Amino acid sequence: MYKGEDSFGRLEGSYELYKAEADTHFKQHDFVNAIACFTTALQLRPDDRICLVRRSKCHLMLGDTAKALQDAEASLLEDKNYHRGMFQKAEALYNAGDFEMALVYYHRGNRLRPELLEFRLGIQKAREAIINCVGTPDRVKLNTTGDLSFFNAQDEKKKRKVFGSACVKRPQQVVRRKKEKPNNEMTIKQMLGDLYGDRQYLEKLLKETDNTSLTGKHINRLVQDGLHYLDTRTEFWQQVKPMYARKYEAILALNRGRQAKTSPYDHIVGELEKVNKLMHENNYEGVLKKCQRVMGTLDSISEVHLPNKMTFKAHIHSIMGNAYLEMGDYVNAAVQHQMDLTIGEEVGIDDAECRALDNLGRVHARNGKYQKAIDVWERKLPKSKSTLETTWLCHEIGRCYLELGQSRSAKEYGERALQSAVEAQDDRWKLHALVLISQAEVKSQRLSSALISFEKAYEVAGLLMDEEAQDAITKAMNEVNMKVLDREIEGGEEVDPVYRADFEKWKAEVGESGKEEQTAPAAEAKVEESDQKPSTQLISAAATSVTEKS
Repeated sequence: MYKGEDSFGRLEGSYELYKAEADTHFKQHDFVNAIACFTTALQLRPDDRICLVRRSKCHLMLGDTAKALQDAEASLLEDKNYHRGMFQKAEALYNAGDFEMALVYYHRGNRLRPELLEFRLGIQKAREAIINCVGTPDRVKLNTTGDLSFFNAQDEKKKRKVFGSACVKRPQQVVRRKKEKPNNEMTIKQMLGDLYGDRQYLEKLLKETDNTSLTGKHINRLVQDGLHYLDTRTEFWQQVKPMYARKYEAILALNRGRQAKTSPYDHIVGELEKVNKLMHENNYEGVLKKCQRVMGTLDSISEVHLPNKMTFKAHIHSIMGNAYLEMGDYVNAAVQHQMDLTIGEEVGIDDAECRALDNLGRVHARNGKYQKAIDVWERKLPKSKSTLETTWLCHEIGRCYLELGQSRSAKEYGERALQSAVEAQDDRWKLHALVLISQAEVKSQRLSSALISFEKAYEVAGLLMDEEAQDAITKAMNEVNMKVLDREIEGGEEVDPVYRADFEKWKAEVGESGKEEQTAPAAEAKVEESDQKPSTQLISAAATSVTEKS
Protein backbone atom coordinates (compact mmCIF):
# COMPACT_ATOMS: atom_id res chain seq x y z
CA MET A 1 0.00 0.00 0.00
CA TYR A 2 1.45 3.32 -1.10
CA LYS A 3 1.47 6.50 0.92
CA GLY A 4 -1.82 8.36 0.69
CA GLU A 5 -3.89 5.24 -0.02
CA ASP A 6 -6.39 3.46 2.19
CA SER A 7 -6.63 -0.28 2.84
CA PHE A 8 -8.45 -0.75 -0.48
CA GLY A 9 -5.75 1.00 -2.52
CA ARG A 10 -7.83 4.12 -3.20
CA LEU A 11 -6.27 7.56 -3.05
CA GLU A 12 -7.35 9.84 -0.23
CA GLY A 13 -9.80 12.46 -1.33
CA SER A 14 -10.79 10.52 -4.45
CA TYR A 15 -14.45 10.79 -3.48
CA GLU A 16 -14.37 14.58 -3.63
CA LEU A 17 -12.47 14.46 -6.92
CA TYR A 18 -14.98 12.14 -8.56
CA LYS A 19 -17.90 14.16 -7.23
CA ALA A 20 -16.43 17.44 -8.48
CA GLU A 21 -15.72 15.88 -11.88
CA ALA A 22 -19.28 14.55 -12.06
CA ASP A 23 -20.69 17.99 -11.24
CA THR A 24 -18.58 19.50 -14.02
CA HIS A 25 -19.88 16.93 -16.54
CA PHE A 26 -23.43 17.59 -15.36
CA LYS A 27 -23.10 21.36 -15.91
CA GLN A 28 -21.74 20.66 -19.39
CA HIS A 29 -24.75 18.38 -20.10
CA ASP A 30 -22.41 15.39 -20.49
CA PHE A 31 -24.74 13.11 -18.56
CA VAL A 32 -23.14 9.79 -19.55
CA ASN A 33 -19.75 10.70 -18.08
CA ALA A 34 -21.47 12.37 -15.12
CA ILE A 35 -23.23 9.08 -14.32
CA ALA A 36 -19.92 7.22 -14.52
CA CYS A 37 -18.23 9.64 -12.09
CA PHE A 38 -21.19 9.65 -9.68
CA THR A 39 -21.18 5.84 -9.73
CA THR A 40 -17.48 5.76 -8.83
CA ALA A 41 -18.03 8.30 -6.04
CA LEU A 42 -20.92 6.20 -4.69
CA GLN A 43 -18.68 3.15 -4.58
CA LEU A 44 -16.58 5.09 -2.07
CA ARG A 45 -19.59 6.46 -0.17
CA PRO A 46 -22.60 4.28 -0.99
CA ASP A 47 -25.04 6.23 1.22
CA ASP A 48 -24.30 9.73 -0.14
CA ARG A 49 -27.81 10.95 -0.89
CA ILE A 50 -26.61 14.05 -2.76
CA CYS A 51 -24.80 11.90 -5.32
CA LEU A 52 -27.84 9.62 -5.60
CA VAL A 53 -30.14 12.55 -6.34
CA ARG A 54 -27.78 14.02 -8.92
CA ARG A 55 -27.25 10.69 -10.64
CA SER A 56 -31.03 10.29 -10.71
CA LYS A 57 -31.25 13.65 -12.52
CA CYS A 58 -28.70 12.43 -15.07
CA HIS A 59 -30.71 9.25 -15.73
CA LEU A 60 -33.83 11.37 -16.09
CA MET A 61 -32.15 13.65 -18.63
CA LEU A 62 -31.21 10.57 -20.64
CA GLY A 63 -34.79 9.27 -20.50
CA ASP A 64 -34.10 6.29 -18.21
CA THR A 65 -36.93 6.77 -15.72
CA ALA A 66 -36.49 3.34 -14.10
CA LYS A 67 -32.93 4.01 -12.96
CA ALA A 68 -33.84 7.58 -12.03
CA LEU A 69 -36.61 6.30 -9.77
CA GLN A 70 -34.29 3.68 -8.26
CA ASP A 71 -31.68 6.29 -7.27
CA ALA A 72 -34.35 8.66 -5.94
CA GLU A 73 -35.77 5.91 -3.71
CA ALA A 74 -32.27 5.01 -2.50
CA SER A 75 -31.74 8.62 -1.37
CA LEU A 76 -34.83 8.31 0.85
CA LEU A 77 -33.81 5.11 2.66
CA GLU A 78 -32.22 6.82 5.67
CA ASP A 79 -34.44 9.89 5.78
CA LYS A 80 -37.90 9.61 4.22
CA ASN A 81 -38.39 13.36 4.68
CA TYR A 82 -35.33 14.35 2.61
CA HIS A 83 -36.99 16.95 0.41
CA ARG A 84 -34.54 16.78 -2.51
CA GLY A 85 -34.93 13.02 -2.79
CA MET A 86 -38.70 13.37 -2.49
CA PHE A 87 -38.80 15.93 -5.29
CA GLN A 88 -36.58 13.76 -7.50
CA LYS A 89 -38.82 10.74 -6.90
CA ALA A 90 -41.85 12.80 -7.85
CA GLU A 91 -40.08 13.95 -11.03
CA ALA A 92 -39.14 10.36 -11.93
CA LEU A 93 -42.72 9.18 -11.38
CA TYR A 94 -44.05 12.07 -13.43
CA ASN A 95 -41.72 11.33 -16.34
CA ALA A 96 -42.62 7.66 -16.10
CA GLY A 97 -46.29 8.57 -16.61
CA ASP A 98 -47.39 7.72 -13.06
CA PHE A 99 -48.98 11.12 -12.51
CA GLU A 100 -51.10 10.12 -9.48
CA MET A 101 -48.14 8.95 -7.39
CA ALA A 102 -46.10 11.91 -8.58
CA LEU A 103 -48.84 14.19 -7.28
CA VAL A 104 -48.73 12.40 -3.92
CA TYR A 105 -45.00 13.06 -3.50
CA TYR A 106 -45.30 16.64 -4.73
CA HIS A 107 -47.90 17.20 -1.99
CA ARG A 108 -45.70 15.54 0.67
CA GLY A 109 -42.76 17.72 -0.30
CA ASN A 110 -44.93 20.83 -0.28
CA ARG A 111 -46.06 20.05 3.27
CA LEU A 112 -42.43 19.67 4.38
CA ARG A 113 -41.03 22.68 2.52
CA PRO A 114 -43.94 24.99 1.58
CA GLU A 115 -41.55 27.83 0.74
CA LEU A 116 -40.08 25.95 -2.25
CA LEU A 117 -41.66 26.85 -5.56
CA GLU A 118 -40.68 23.61 -7.29
CA PHE A 119 -43.18 21.51 -5.31
CA ARG A 120 -46.07 23.90 -6.07
CA LEU A 121 -45.22 23.83 -9.77
CA GLY A 122 -45.04 20.04 -9.61
CA ILE A 123 -48.52 19.84 -8.07
CA GLN A 124 -49.88 22.03 -10.83
CA LYS A 125 -48.35 20.12 -13.73
CA ALA A 126 -49.31 16.72 -12.25
CA ARG A 127 -52.91 17.86 -11.86
CA GLU A 128 -52.99 19.10 -15.45
CA ALA A 129 -51.58 15.79 -16.70
CA ILE A 130 -54.19 13.79 -14.76
CA ILE A 131 -57.00 15.97 -16.10
CA ASN A 132 -55.70 15.56 -19.65
CA CYS A 133 -55.61 11.76 -19.19
CA VAL A 134 -58.94 11.08 -17.48
CA GLY A 135 -60.84 14.25 -18.32
CA THR A 136 -63.03 16.38 -16.06
CA PRO A 137 -66.76 16.06 -15.27
CA ASP A 138 -67.56 19.41 -16.89
CA ARG A 139 -66.57 18.00 -20.28
CA VAL A 140 -69.40 15.42 -20.15
CA LYS A 141 -73.04 16.52 -19.99
CA LEU A 142 -75.50 13.76 -19.07
CA ASN A 143 -79.23 13.86 -19.80
CA THR A 144 -82.21 11.54 -19.35
CA THR A 145 -83.32 11.46 -22.98
CA GLY A 146 -83.27 8.21 -24.97
CA ASP A 147 -84.18 4.59 -24.27
CA LEU A 148 -83.92 3.87 -20.51
CA SER A 149 -85.51 0.38 -20.64
CA PHE A 150 -82.18 -1.31 -19.92
CA PHE A 151 -81.82 0.53 -16.60
CA ASN A 152 -85.47 -0.21 -15.70
CA ALA A 153 -84.81 -3.93 -16.29
CA GLN A 154 -81.79 -3.77 -14.04
CA ASP A 155 -83.86 -2.16 -11.28
CA GLU A 156 -86.45 -4.97 -11.53
CA LYS A 157 -83.72 -7.61 -11.14
CA LYS A 158 -82.43 -5.92 -7.99
CA LYS A 159 -85.93 -5.93 -6.46
CA ARG A 160 -86.28 -9.68 -7.04
CA LYS A 161 -83.10 -10.49 -5.11
CA VAL A 162 -83.55 -12.56 -1.94
CA PHE A 163 -83.12 -10.49 1.19
CA GLY A 164 -80.39 -11.60 3.58
CA SER A 165 -78.19 -13.08 0.88
CA ALA A 166 -74.54 -12.29 1.09
CA CYS A 167 -73.67 -9.40 -1.12
CA VAL A 168 -70.09 -8.85 -2.12
CA LYS A 169 -69.30 -5.44 -3.54
CA ARG A 170 -66.61 -5.36 -6.12
CA PRO A 171 -64.33 -2.36 -6.10
CA GLN A 172 -65.18 0.05 -8.85
CA GLN A 173 -62.48 0.61 -11.38
CA VAL A 174 -61.65 4.08 -12.55
CA VAL A 175 -62.50 4.34 -16.22
CA ARG A 176 -59.61 5.82 -18.10
CA ARG A 177 -59.39 6.92 -21.63
CA LYS A 178 -57.13 4.78 -23.71
CA LYS A 179 -53.70 6.22 -24.20
CA GLU A 180 -53.29 7.23 -27.79
CA LYS A 181 -50.06 6.00 -29.29
CA PRO A 182 -48.47 8.40 -31.73
CA ASN A 183 -48.77 6.03 -34.68
CA ASN A 184 -48.94 8.55 -37.52
CA GLU A 185 -46.52 11.19 -38.74
CA MET A 186 -48.91 14.09 -38.16
CA THR A 187 -49.29 13.20 -34.48
CA ILE A 188 -45.55 12.69 -34.06
CA LYS A 189 -44.87 16.03 -35.72
CA GLN A 190 -47.26 17.83 -33.38
CA MET A 191 -45.76 16.14 -30.34
CA LEU A 192 -42.10 16.73 -31.20
CA GLY A 193 -42.44 20.23 -32.60
CA ASP A 194 -38.98 21.54 -33.54
CA LEU A 195 -37.45 18.14 -32.75
CA TYR A 196 -39.33 16.56 -35.65
CA GLY A 197 -36.67 17.81 -38.07
CA ASP A 198 -34.00 16.09 -35.96
CA ARG A 199 -35.98 12.87 -36.06
CA GLN A 200 -36.19 13.01 -39.87
CA TYR A 201 -32.46 13.62 -40.08
CA LEU A 202 -31.69 10.63 -37.82
CA GLU A 203 -33.98 8.35 -39.85
CA LYS A 204 -32.28 9.44 -43.07
CA LEU A 205 -28.85 8.92 -41.51
CA LEU A 206 -29.88 5.45 -40.35
CA LYS A 207 -30.82 4.45 -43.90
CA GLU A 208 -27.66 5.84 -45.48
CA THR A 209 -25.16 4.47 -42.94
CA ASP A 210 -23.13 1.39 -43.92
CA ASN A 211 -23.44 -1.15 -41.10
CA THR A 212 -20.59 -3.34 -42.31
CA SER A 213 -17.77 -1.11 -41.02
CA LEU A 214 -16.91 -0.56 -37.36
CA THR A 215 -17.55 3.18 -37.64
CA GLY A 216 -20.88 2.55 -39.35
CA LYS A 217 -21.97 0.23 -36.55
CA HIS A 218 -21.03 2.85 -33.97
CA ILE A 219 -22.99 5.55 -35.82
CA ASN A 220 -25.92 3.17 -36.22
CA ARG A 221 -25.99 2.50 -32.46
CA LEU A 222 -25.88 6.21 -31.64
CA VAL A 223 -28.65 6.99 -34.13
CA GLN A 224 -30.85 4.24 -32.73
CA ASP A 225 -30.31 5.57 -29.21
CA GLY A 226 -31.35 9.02 -30.37
CA LEU A 227 -34.47 7.73 -32.11
CA HIS A 228 -35.38 5.65 -29.07
CA TYR A 229 -35.08 8.75 -26.88
CA LEU A 230 -37.30 10.80 -29.22
CA ASP A 231 -39.88 7.99 -29.33
CA THR A 232 -40.02 7.77 -25.53
CA ARG A 233 -40.38 11.55 -25.30
CA THR A 234 -43.18 11.46 -27.87
CA GLU A 235 -45.07 8.85 -25.86
CA PHE A 236 -44.53 10.81 -22.64
CA TRP A 237 -45.78 14.09 -24.12
CA GLN A 238 -48.74 12.19 -25.55
CA GLN A 239 -49.53 11.03 -22.00
CA VAL A 240 -49.15 14.49 -20.51
CA LYS A 241 -51.40 16.11 -23.09
CA PRO A 242 -53.07 13.69 -25.54
CA MET A 243 -54.34 14.81 -28.92
CA TYR A 244 -57.96 14.96 -27.79
CA ALA A 245 -56.95 17.32 -24.95
CA ARG A 246 -55.10 19.54 -27.42
CA LYS A 247 -58.09 19.58 -29.75
CA TYR A 248 -60.41 20.36 -26.85
CA GLU A 249 -58.27 23.31 -25.78
CA ALA A 250 -58.15 24.56 -29.36
CA ILE A 251 -61.95 24.40 -29.59
CA LEU A 252 -62.34 26.30 -26.31
CA ALA A 253 -59.92 28.96 -27.51
CA LEU A 254 -61.82 29.33 -30.78
CA ASN A 255 -65.16 29.60 -28.98
CA ARG A 256 -63.82 32.35 -26.76
CA GLY A 257 -62.04 33.98 -29.67
CA ARG A 258 -58.79 34.17 -27.69
CA GLN A 259 -56.43 32.03 -25.67
CA ALA A 260 -57.37 31.07 -22.15
CA LYS A 261 -56.34 33.62 -19.53
CA THR A 262 -53.71 32.70 -17.00
CA SER A 263 -54.96 32.51 -13.43
CA PRO A 264 -53.64 35.14 -10.96
CA TYR A 265 -51.71 32.45 -9.09
CA ASP A 266 -50.00 31.16 -12.24
CA HIS A 267 -49.21 34.70 -13.37
CA ILE A 268 -47.53 35.63 -10.08
CA VAL A 269 -45.60 32.34 -9.97
CA GLY A 270 -44.35 32.96 -13.51
CA GLU A 271 -43.24 36.48 -12.63
CA LEU A 272 -41.40 35.21 -9.55
CA GLU A 273 -39.52 32.72 -11.72
CA LYS A 274 -38.32 35.64 -13.85
CA VAL A 275 -37.27 37.49 -10.69
CA ASN A 276 -35.26 34.47 -9.50
CA LYS A 277 -33.54 34.30 -12.88
CA LEU A 278 -32.55 37.97 -12.64
CA MET A 279 -31.28 37.35 -9.10
CA HIS A 280 -29.05 34.49 -10.30
CA GLU A 281 -27.70 36.79 -13.02
CA ASN A 282 -26.80 39.40 -10.33
CA ASN A 283 -29.05 41.92 -12.08
CA TYR A 284 -30.23 43.53 -8.83
CA GLU A 285 -31.64 46.69 -10.41
CA GLY A 286 -33.72 44.54 -12.74
CA VAL A 287 -34.88 42.52 -9.72
CA LEU A 288 -36.10 45.67 -7.97
CA LYS A 289 -37.97 46.96 -11.03
CA LYS A 290 -39.60 43.58 -11.64
CA CYS A 291 -40.58 43.22 -7.97
CA GLN A 292 -42.19 46.66 -7.94
CA ARG A 293 -44.31 45.74 -10.97
CA VAL A 294 -45.32 42.43 -9.40
CA MET A 295 -46.21 44.25 -6.18
CA GLY A 296 -48.46 46.59 -8.16
CA THR A 297 -50.14 43.60 -9.77
CA LEU A 298 -50.72 42.02 -6.34
CA ASP A 299 -52.31 45.22 -5.05
CA SER A 300 -54.83 45.06 -7.89
CA ILE A 301 -55.85 41.46 -7.09
CA SER A 302 -58.28 40.73 -4.28
CA GLU A 303 -57.68 37.94 -1.78
CA VAL A 304 -60.84 36.24 -3.05
CA HIS A 305 -59.08 35.48 -6.34
CA LEU A 306 -55.66 34.97 -4.72
CA PRO A 307 -56.00 33.58 -1.16
CA ASN A 308 -52.22 33.51 -0.52
CA LYS A 309 -51.72 37.09 -1.64
CA MET A 310 -49.96 38.18 1.58
CA THR A 311 -47.55 35.24 1.35
CA PHE A 312 -46.49 36.43 -2.09
CA LYS A 313 -46.11 40.03 -0.84
CA ALA A 314 -43.92 38.93 2.05
CA HIS A 315 -41.76 36.88 -0.32
CA ILE A 316 -41.32 39.84 -2.69
CA HIS A 317 -40.29 42.12 0.20
CA SER A 318 -37.68 39.51 1.14
CA ILE A 319 -36.30 39.37 -2.43
CA MET A 320 -36.11 43.17 -2.62
CA GLY A 321 -34.32 43.26 0.72
CA ASN A 322 -31.72 40.77 -0.52
CA ALA A 323 -31.23 42.79 -3.71
CA TYR A 324 -30.69 46.00 -1.73
CA LEU A 325 -28.27 44.14 0.54
CA GLU A 326 -26.17 42.97 -2.39
CA MET A 327 -26.12 46.54 -3.71
CA GLY A 328 -24.83 47.81 -0.35
CA ASP A 329 -28.00 49.80 0.46
CA TYR A 330 -28.40 48.66 4.07
CA VAL A 331 -31.15 51.16 4.95
CA ASN A 332 -33.58 50.02 2.26
CA ALA A 333 -32.59 46.38 2.83
CA ALA A 334 -33.58 46.70 6.49
CA VAL A 335 -36.86 48.41 5.53
CA GLN A 336 -37.86 45.60 3.13
CA HIS A 337 -36.97 42.80 5.54
CA GLN A 338 -38.84 44.60 8.33
CA MET A 339 -41.95 44.69 6.10
CA ASP A 340 -41.50 40.97 5.48
CA LEU A 341 -41.34 40.45 9.25
CA THR A 342 -44.43 42.61 9.86
CA ILE A 343 -46.52 40.64 7.37
CA GLY A 344 -45.34 37.36 8.86
CA GLU A 345 -46.29 38.45 12.39
CA GLU A 346 -49.65 40.01 11.47
CA VAL A 347 -50.87 37.27 9.12
CA GLY A 348 -49.24 34.41 11.04
CA ILE A 349 -46.81 33.19 8.37
CA ASP A 350 -44.09 31.40 10.35
CA ASP A 351 -41.80 30.93 7.36
CA ALA A 352 -41.89 34.64 6.53
CA GLU A 353 -41.21 35.57 10.16
CA CYS A 354 -38.20 33.24 10.46
CA ARG A 355 -36.84 34.28 7.08
CA ALA A 356 -37.14 37.98 7.91
CA LEU A 357 -35.36 37.59 11.26
CA ASP A 358 -32.48 35.79 9.54
CA ASN A 359 -32.16 38.47 6.88
CA LEU A 360 -32.50 41.40 9.28
CA GLY A 361 -29.64 40.02 11.36
CA ARG A 362 -27.50 39.72 8.24
CA VAL A 363 -28.21 43.32 7.24
CA HIS A 364 -27.26 44.68 10.68
CA ALA A 365 -24.10 42.54 10.78
CA ARG A 366 -23.03 43.68 7.33
CA ASN A 367 -23.66 47.29 8.39
CA GLY A 368 -21.54 46.90 11.53
CA LYS A 369 -24.51 47.18 13.91
CA TYR A 370 -23.62 44.06 15.82
CA GLN A 371 -25.82 44.63 18.87
CA LYS A 372 -28.91 44.96 16.67
CA ALA A 373 -27.91 41.80 14.84
CA ILE A 374 -27.58 39.99 18.18
CA ASP A 375 -31.03 41.18 19.31
CA VAL A 376 -32.66 39.97 16.09
CA TRP A 377 -30.90 36.61 15.96
CA GLU A 378 -31.64 35.90 19.63
CA ARG A 379 -35.34 36.35 18.77
CA LYS A 380 -34.88 33.83 15.96
CA LEU A 381 -32.98 31.25 18.06
CA PRO A 382 -36.07 29.71 19.79
CA LYS A 383 -37.74 29.36 16.37
CA SER A 384 -34.88 27.29 14.95
CA LYS A 385 -36.15 24.19 13.13
CA SER A 386 -32.94 22.15 12.95
CA THR A 387 -29.65 21.65 14.78
CA LEU A 388 -27.75 22.98 11.77
CA GLU A 389 -29.76 26.19 11.82
CA THR A 390 -29.09 26.51 15.57
CA THR A 391 -25.38 26.05 14.86
CA TRP A 392 -25.42 28.85 12.31
CA LEU A 393 -27.29 31.24 14.59
CA CYS A 394 -25.09 30.60 17.64
CA HIS A 395 -21.97 31.03 15.53
CA GLU A 396 -23.17 34.35 14.09
CA ILE A 397 -24.23 35.69 17.49
CA GLY A 398 -20.83 34.69 18.87
CA ARG A 399 -19.07 36.48 15.98
CA CYS A 400 -21.02 39.65 16.73
CA TYR A 401 -20.16 39.47 20.44
CA LEU A 402 -16.51 39.06 19.44
CA GLU A 403 -16.71 42.21 17.31
CA LEU A 404 -18.13 44.07 20.32
CA GLY A 405 -15.19 42.89 22.45
CA GLN A 406 -17.36 40.68 24.69
CA SER A 407 -15.14 37.60 24.53
CA ARG A 408 -16.93 35.74 27.33
CA SER A 409 -20.30 35.82 25.56
CA ALA A 410 -18.58 35.03 22.27
CA LYS A 411 -17.07 31.89 23.78
CA GLU A 412 -20.40 30.79 25.30
CA TYR A 413 -22.14 30.99 21.94
CA GLY A 414 -19.16 29.35 20.24
CA GLU A 415 -19.52 26.39 22.61
CA ARG A 416 -23.25 26.22 21.90
CA ALA A 417 -22.50 26.28 18.18
CA LEU A 418 -19.96 23.47 18.64
CA GLN A 419 -22.44 21.33 20.55
CA SER A 420 -25.10 21.78 17.85
CA ALA A 421 -22.56 21.05 15.10
CA VAL A 422 -21.62 17.79 16.83
CA GLU A 423 -25.31 16.83 17.01
CA ALA A 424 -25.74 17.71 13.33
CA GLN A 425 -22.55 15.74 12.48
CA ASP A 426 -21.29 18.66 10.39
CA ASP A 427 -17.48 18.93 10.45
CA ARG A 428 -17.40 22.23 8.58
CA TRP A 429 -19.43 23.99 11.25
CA LYS A 430 -17.39 22.26 13.97
CA LEU A 431 -14.37 23.96 12.42
CA HIS A 432 -16.11 27.37 12.44
CA ALA A 433 -17.17 26.96 16.06
CA LEU A 434 -13.70 25.90 17.25
CA VAL A 435 -12.06 28.87 15.51
CA LEU A 436 -14.60 31.19 17.13
CA ILE A 437 -13.86 29.71 20.57
CA SER A 438 -10.12 30.13 19.92
CA GLN A 439 -10.61 33.76 18.94
CA ALA A 440 -12.60 34.48 22.10
CA GLU A 441 -9.92 32.88 24.25
CA VAL A 442 -7.20 34.94 22.55
CA LYS A 443 -9.22 38.11 23.19
CA SER A 444 -9.55 37.21 26.87
CA GLN A 445 -5.78 36.43 27.06
CA ARG A 446 -6.39 32.74 27.82
CA LEU A 447 -3.61 31.78 25.45
CA SER A 448 -3.07 28.18 26.60
CA SER A 449 -6.77 27.39 26.15
CA ALA A 450 -6.70 29.13 22.78
CA LEU A 451 -3.85 26.87 21.64
CA ILE A 452 -5.83 23.77 22.62
CA SER A 453 -8.88 24.98 20.68
CA PHE A 454 -6.74 25.86 17.65
CA GLU A 455 -5.23 22.35 17.73
CA LYS A 456 -8.72 20.81 17.70
CA ALA A 457 -9.66 23.08 14.81
CA TYR A 458 -6.50 21.99 12.95
CA GLU A 459 -7.50 18.34 13.35
CA VAL A 460 -11.01 19.01 11.98
CA ALA A 461 -9.53 20.95 9.03
CA GLY A 462 -7.36 17.90 8.36
CA LEU A 463 -10.44 15.67 8.25
CA LEU A 464 -11.96 18.08 5.74
CA MET A 465 -8.69 18.09 3.74
CA ASP A 466 -8.75 21.88 3.80
CA GLU A 467 -5.09 22.83 3.46
CA GLU A 468 -5.79 26.56 3.26
CA ALA A 469 -7.60 26.52 6.59
CA GLN A 470 -4.80 24.43 8.12
CA ASP A 471 -2.21 26.98 6.97
CA ALA A 472 -4.21 29.86 8.48
CA ILE A 473 -4.66 28.00 11.77
CA THR A 474 -0.95 27.12 11.89
CA LYS A 475 -0.04 30.77 11.45
CA ALA A 476 -2.46 31.76 14.21
CA MET A 477 -1.00 29.12 16.55
CA ASN A 478 2.53 30.36 15.87
CA GLU A 479 1.60 33.92 16.78
CA VAL A 480 -0.20 32.79 19.92
CA ASN A 481 2.97 30.89 20.86
CA MET A 482 4.93 34.11 20.35
CA LYS A 483 2.55 35.90 22.71
CA VAL A 484 3.06 33.16 25.30
CA LEU A 485 6.83 33.58 24.91
CA ASP A 486 6.50 37.36 25.26
CA ARG A 487 4.60 36.85 28.49
CA GLU A 488 7.32 34.53 29.82
CA ILE A 489 10.08 37.01 28.91
CA GLU A 490 8.26 39.88 30.59
CA GLY A 491 7.82 37.68 33.67
CA GLY A 492 11.57 37.20 33.90
CA GLU A 493 11.53 33.49 33.09
CA GLU A 494 14.46 31.85 31.35
CA VAL A 495 13.83 31.29 27.63
CA ASP A 496 15.80 29.12 25.21
CA PRO A 497 18.05 31.37 23.02
CA VAL A 498 16.62 29.83 19.83
CA TYR A 499 13.06 30.68 20.92
CA ARG A 500 14.20 34.17 21.97
CA ALA A 501 15.73 34.74 18.50
CA ASP A 502 12.49 33.61 16.87
CA PHE A 503 10.56 35.95 19.15
CA GLU A 504 12.76 38.94 18.29
CA LYS A 505 12.35 38.19 14.58
CA TRP A 506 8.56 37.97 14.91
CA LYS A 507 8.41 41.18 16.96
CA ALA A 508 10.41 43.01 14.30
CA GLU A 509 8.04 41.77 11.58
CA VAL A 510 4.94 42.79 13.50
CA GLY A 511 6.28 46.19 14.56
CA GLU A 512 3.88 48.72 15.93
CA SER A 513 1.13 48.17 13.35
CA GLY A 514 -0.89 45.98 15.68
CA LYS A 515 -1.07 43.13 13.17
CA GLU A 516 -0.86 40.61 15.96
CA GLU A 517 -4.38 41.58 16.96
CA GLN A 518 -5.65 40.41 13.55
CA THR A 519 -4.29 36.87 13.83
CA ALA A 520 -7.44 35.04 14.94
CA PRO A 521 -9.80 37.02 12.67
CA ALA A 522 -7.51 36.21 9.75
CA ALA A 523 -7.73 32.51 10.59
CA GLU A 524 -11.51 32.77 10.77
CA ALA A 525 -11.61 34.57 7.42
CA LYS A 526 -9.57 31.80 5.78
CA VAL A 527 -11.82 29.14 7.26
CA GLU A 528 -14.92 31.02 6.08
CA GLU A 529 -13.52 31.50 2.54
CA SER A 530 -12.72 27.80 2.23
CA ASP A 531 -16.26 26.74 3.11
CA GLN A 532 -17.95 25.27 0.02
CA LYS A 533 -21.05 23.93 1.79
CA PRO A 534 -23.95 24.07 -0.80
CA SER A 535 -26.62 25.16 1.68
CA THR A 536 -24.55 28.06 3.18
CA GLN A 537 -23.11 31.15 1.52
CA LEU A 538 -20.46 33.00 3.51
CA ILE A 539 -19.98 36.76 3.36
CA SER A 540 -17.64 39.17 5.13
CA ALA A 541 -18.53 41.91 7.58
CA ALA A 542 -16.06 44.60 8.70
CA ALA A 543 -12.76 42.93 9.66
CA THR A 544 -14.25 39.46 9.95
CA SER A 545 -16.48 37.05 8.07
CA VAL A 546 -20.16 36.85 8.91
CA THR A 547 -21.83 33.85 7.37
CA GLU A 548 -25.02 33.99 5.36
CA LYS A 549 -27.55 31.18 5.43
CA SER A 550 -29.29 30.61 2.10
